[in-house]
Amino acid sequence: MSTTTSSPLFWPLLFYAAIVFSLVGVILIVSYVLGGRHNERATNEPYEGGIVSTGSARLRFSSQFYLIAMLFVIFDVETVFILSWAIAFQELGWYGYIGVLVFIAILVVVLIYEWRNGALDFGPDGQKILQAYKKLTLKDKPHEMVAK
Repeated sequence: MSTTTSSPLFWPLLFYAAIVFSLVGVILIVSYVLGGRHNERATNEPYEGGIVSTGSARLRFSSQFYLIAMLFVIFDVETVFILSWAIAFQELGWYGYIGVLVFIAILVVVLIYEWRNGALDFGPDGQKILQAYKKLTLKDKPHEMVAK
């Protein structure tokens, strides 16, 4: 009775790793040899764009910006899930179809929840803009009557 054990071959992986590391080394050496070396006035300035920088690079962003970015990432990932379902549509059958319907229903519920909590209010409130416009027009009307 002989038992044959198949051990995985590691030499292709080691060969691939050797090629990758040697290629990285060659790229670094070639870029060092061929790279330009100059020391001009704007060399150590950020971006070397020719424009003298003013102020600090430490800008404060509104927390609304990060909320929008997170919503974008979340819905982007969900798009990947729906596209992968569409690719495997025939193999999944009705179970996959019902599963993606439940997934989309959950997405709609979350979207409605975020909308109701004001997470999707990106700009100023429309009602506040209308009220400010009405105040401005009421202030301008007495001047128009005097001019006539």
